[in-house]
Amino acid sequence: MTYHGIVHAGGPPAVHELAQLIVTKIAVGPKAANCYLLRDRLTGEQVLIDAADDAPTLIQLVNGELAAVVTTHPHRDHWRALAEVVAATGAVTMAGAHDAGAIEVPTKVPLHDGDEIRLGRSLLTAMHLAGDAPGAVALVYDDPKGHPHLFTGDLLSGAGAGAGAGAGSGAGSGAGSRSGAGPTPAELLTGALATLPDETWVYPARGNDSTLGAERAGIGA
Repeated sequence: MTYHGIVHAGGPPAVHELAQLIVTKIAVGPKAANCYLLRDRLTGEQVLIDAADDAPTLIQLVNGELAAVVTTHPHRDHWRALAEVVAATGAVTMAGAHDAGAIEVPTKVPLHDGDEIRLGRSLLTAMHLAGDAPGAVALVYDDPKGHPHLFTGDLLSGAGAGAGAGAGSGAGSGAGSRSGAGPTPAELLTGALATLPDETWVYPARGNDSTLGAERAGIGA
């Protein structure tokens, strides 16, 4: 099936099949936060991005096999299920080094800008981008068979210019929930994220997917 990136809390996940990596997107909880399960095709090793809510659903999704959980930022609605998921799977906890102390579940691996997370033969790179939390991190998967993929947490809303990556406009919380802690989404797009191409696929913490090209078009960058 063609991946569209549109999910709803209580509904089925959407699966994005890449050459070496499988990305499963699911929305959970009353705020419909997006969680992403990344699975390396060769080894089956898995990493979950944001154990946001609804621990039973996430535990069923990972099927007991989980190497790590990466928390993109310390807002509670993005790690409410973290303790239960870790207890059930033994996964290693990771979060931005600047925000790790604000998460009630201890962070075993603090992430700094440029740190790499090995997932089987796949590689994720952490980007410390601040944003609506001082230590917020994004993760980049530079697909060797295609374009980059960017998991942004709340740093970008995913709304883009209203088109996204063919997935409609997102109901994200990137700009709308900012607390003034760091650069605006527009500043991120023209600054820290400027080296990533327009084709970069954006996976936000809420709402539909987008691309950096659509996000840049949305701010007139």
